[in-house]
Amino acid sequence: MAFLGKTKRTVQQFPSPEELYLSESLPRTTAAVDSLWLHQGDVIRAYAQDHQDTPDLALELPTGTGKTLPGLLIAEWVRRKTAGPVIYATPTKQLAQQVAATAEREGVPVANLTGSAKHWDPADEASVEGSEAIGITTYSAIFNSSPKLPEPRLLIFDDAHAGEQFVGNEYGISIRRYDDENAYLEVVEALKPFLSGLLIQRLEGEPDPGAHHQVRLILPAVDQTALTKLDAALASLPKPHSYKLAMIRSGLAACCVYLSYGGIQIRPMIPPTYENHIYARAKQRIYLSATLGSGGELERAFGRRKIVRMPLPAKTPPRSGRRLFIFPDLVKGGDAIGLTRQIIDLTHKALVLSQDTVSNAEAVAKTLAGDNIPVMGRDDLERQGLESFSDAPTGVLGLANRYDGLDLPGDACRVVVLEGKPDAVGLQERFLSERAEANAALAERLRTRIVQGAGRCTRGPNDYAVVVVLGSDIMKYFSRPENLKALEPELQAEVEFGWQNSKGADPEEVIENVEMFLEHGGDWREQGEPAVAEFRQDAVKVEPPGTDALGKAAALEVEAWQLAFAGDWIGASEKLQKAVPHVGPAATRGYRGLLLYLAGVWLHLGAQDETQRSRARQLVREAALAANRGTWLKEMRDLPGAEDIPLVPEDVAAVNQLVARLRGQLKPKQINDALTEMRAALAQDEATRYERGLTTLGSFLGAEASKPKGQGRCDSAWVWDTTIWMTIEAKSEQHGDGLLPLKSIRQTNTQLDELAADRGMDHPPAGSPSIILSDKLSVDPRDAQTANPNVYLTSPAVVKEIAGDVASFWTNLLMTAVGITSEQAQKDHVTSVMTENGCLPSQVINRLTQGRIRPGD
Repeated sequence: MAFLGKTKRTVQQFPSPEELYLSESLPRTTAAVDSLWLHQGDVIRAYAQDHQDTPDLALELPTGTGKTLPGLLIAEWVRRKTAGPVIYATPTKQLAQQVAATAEREGVPVANLTGSAKHWDPADEASVEGSEAIGITTYSAIFNSSPKLPEPRLLIFDDAHAGEQFVGNEYGISIRRYDDENAYLEVVEALKPFLSGLLIQRLEGEPDPGAHHQVRLILPAVDQTALTKLDAALASLPKPHSYKLAMIRSGLAACCVYLSYGGIQIRPMIPPTYENHIYARAKQRIYLSATLGSGGELERAFGRRKIVRMPLPAKTPPRSGRRLFIFPDLVKGGDAIGLTRQIIDLTHKALVLSQDTVSNAEAVAKTLAGDNIPVMGRDDLERQGLESFSDAPTGVLGLANRYDGLDLPGDACRVVVLEGKPDAVGLQERFLSERAEANAALAERLRTRIVQGAGRCTRGPNDYAVVVVLGSDIMKYFSRPENLKALEPELQAEVEFGWQNSKGADPEEVIENVEMFLEHGGDWREQGEPAVAEFRQDAVKVEPPGTDALGKAAALEVEAWQLAFAGDWIGASEKLQKAVPHVGPAATRGYRGLLLYLAGVWLHLGAQDETQRSRARQLVREAALAANRGTWLKEMRDLPGAEDIPLVPEDVAAVNQLVARLRGQLKPKQINDALTEMRAALAQDEATRYERGLTTLGSFLGAEASKPKGQGRCDSAWVWDTTIWMTIEAKSEQHGDGLLPLKSIRQTNTQLDELAADRGMDHPPAGSPSIILSDKLSVDPRDAQTANPNVYLTSPAVVKEIAGDVASFWTNLLMTAVGITSEQAQKDHVTSVMTENGCLPSQVINRLTQGRIRPGD
């Protein structure tokens, strides 16, 4: 027979959420946890005492320390206390299932509202609407064009640090060329008014290396006709693009278009969540986050002006398990893949997280899996659930862009592989990172993904797992002191311990250490733990440069994008102009340039008189100055009446030199032969030939290029009059993903001064860089301190791309520029062709100076 009890929806006196748990009033199962952890109780108590009515509240619970149970208890307390609908949202269906299982175990009534609303159980809907159960759903069920959920009293977002990935991307259309080339080309057709003939030719043709692969920013609002065509093109796209268009169509004019050869993304930088009635009308929104950075990441991701942060009340942070970091690329032998396979073979089980495509992530997993080890991917996870992997005795699970919601405690999995740096999830992130030099704005997001990924297999204080950091880009991330210091002290110690025990170690020694760690017995406690503790003593968390500035600007940016989306261009511009002074430090210079440019364009769109239009043009000029070498600005459409942004002196010098060459005794066959040999030389390793190729490349860029004579001199020097110089030290014969030798840095430090002495000058021109070309893209943090501020580390692949672009623009010039009689017209044409190919000296220097070695400043 059924057990009937007293039904009561509202009660006047109520215990605290913690007392609710302790009072045994929840019908928990025998599988329920024995008790709350101390920090979980602290968080619940602090919420009840101080934050019941805070509209937007972020609660910090580090990864692996149990966010779900406190979240559910707060949700249940509010449901009982206020008799209002409560919704608990997760990024994915799989995580929603985990939350529902936890709720069932602890006796918290929940109803599943995931998937399509038409498949929801009406009884479940009614129970949530009537405050009889907590609705468990996904972010996408809230942030869509027609959400069917009841308007809640309380909204809880689990893993809110992933908000940008799961909220921001809902307010945009993303088209991958290789998934739907017809849709891609239809949108490109609408964007042609913003594109040069050469770029259109490249986008419609076969892919080739070069700057055109970089992400272009387009603001369609500056051309009303083109905006209308874009709207029509998007309206003709099939599902699911049509659903996403409904989210942004009313504010399409405010959206940014990010264009690359491989895809298109159309979205506002900050999502207009204020339009969503489920989200905006909730009395309270709680964001459960593993990290509470102060750079405004949560505010920008969720489109909220202010989110109050409630850090852990406990003075001592909870333990989140022990991780042994291994950096295979630092180990002797140069076989990072082989060593990673050996580590996985110790347990025959691993989770591989990559930021690449789904197919490539699964291909990496297959490469790393040993013989007869099953490989799983995204589709297996969606069909069978995480249990199909966690319960299996062996297997390698490869996932792309998944750093949250994967709980693999204990023996479920002891090895996680972080393959590649997760800094470009979507074209907007790629633009901010690679073009706008706004990495400071992404730092919090990137750090959180790495921390979350590293914690997938340490889900409790006594858990332990090996974290393999695979790939030169993510290893380079950990080599930067400012990135390491931004981590929590315990994690800093683990990373530093792993770095020191990987660098220069024999592969056999590394495997022995991993075996000792996985045994987790007396040897590890006597040898490993004390060593980690030593590193922990000196570890202090330091927010990265620019964090405070970005945090202060966030509220104004959110307001600005809301106004722009609603068509209030003047108000939006004013808000961004107020935000600009906050992002004044050098660390946020690129981001400041972007804000200034947007403020200028928006002011122009709303201008009522010439005074406002003049101010708009001034803001664009200020953006060019702030962005420094932000060459993306050269690609943007000019505002009507705007003056051409003058070329910087080195670009003038290069154009003059090339025009003089074109107007002299030109020998096209000789030039074409030289271009062919240059590209061949830069595609091989032999040092002498490679050096000649570098010097030829410099001369085709309008520089006086040569290899200075003498022992220990640079391999090629490029001189653009007295405006700017560049020295290049090429390590073309060095391969592998290890550390750059200290002697290479010391040698490069002096090369510009030696060049100045050759020319009888006291010092080189200000801003002149020295470049080291090497496949070894990481530097030991202690060695990085010895580098001069103007020394940069760059991959030879970048030079190879530049050589391809140089060949393209010279081929163009030989066909089009020779017949131009006017010298000024010829200069204008050369400038245009060089700009379009990313080959002005300022653009080339920008491409070669993305990786400064010395930290800080």
